[in-house]
Amino acid sequence: MSARTETQPILEVKDITVTFGGLKAVDRASLSLYDNELLGFIGPNGAGKTTLMRAIIGMITPVSGHIILAGQDISRCRIVERINLGMALAQQIIKPLKDMTLLDNVALAAGGDKLLSPVKAILNRSRQQQQEVANSLLREVGLAHSVHKYPTELPLGYLKRLEVARALARQPKVLLLDEPLAGLSKTEAEGMANLIMSLPRKGRSVILIEHNLAQVRRICKTLYVQHNGCHLAFGETEDVLANRDVQLAYLGKSE
Repeated sequence: MSARTETQPILEVKDITVTFGGLKAVDRASLSLYDNELLGFIGPNGAGKTTLMRAIIGMITPVSGHIILAGQDISRCRIVERINLGMALAQQIIKPLKDMTLLDNVALAAGGDKLLSPVKAILNRSRQQQQEVANSLLREVGLAHSVHKYPTELPLGYLKRLEVARALARQPKVLLLDEPLAGLSKTEAEGMANLIMSLPRKGRSVILIEHNLAQVRRICKTLYVQHNGCHLAFGETEDVLANRDVQLAYLGKSE
């Protein structure tokens, strides 16, 4: 797990508000992420978790608030600019390139100009270098034995790991994971959680949105809770889960 060694957060989310049709999906949400940290992000369905994550990566434009990455205000940056500055998102709905092997899926992601022209990225960059990066990342996520397989040949658990490898190919400072344990068996979820626990390191931090509270509690030292689009609690995981408001809103009980 992670340990805070820096006083300056790598990512600061300050008073972010997102509205849809006049309704507030996220209301003045704030959190901080430090280098080499794994931050758990939980909340009931409809809490606005994915909305906030999409605002952080730039898929949604907030009506107010600021997002600071490595000391730079990226609130007005496009999603491509944010990715180039060091952000990546592994989405819950996985859409790999089905006609490419796992190796080529990750190699393509390692091409810096893939966002503009996938064909140009795969043809004009050093294929050998991309494949070396891809091989290393597939080993890191536990898919070294499947590099030449196609996505259609593999189960969901493997595809979830592929999605993480593709996101890591961008060498992000901040990796956002949107419910990577969803749809997995208990054994698969535990294995995936172990992988996620290994991802933070110097120069790389992770935010994990997840409903599997048992695994989040096991691997995350720090926890952010959102309810009805609003910040509910943020701090050390056990302290947050002992919070009466969290128990009432998220767990449905008060101990």
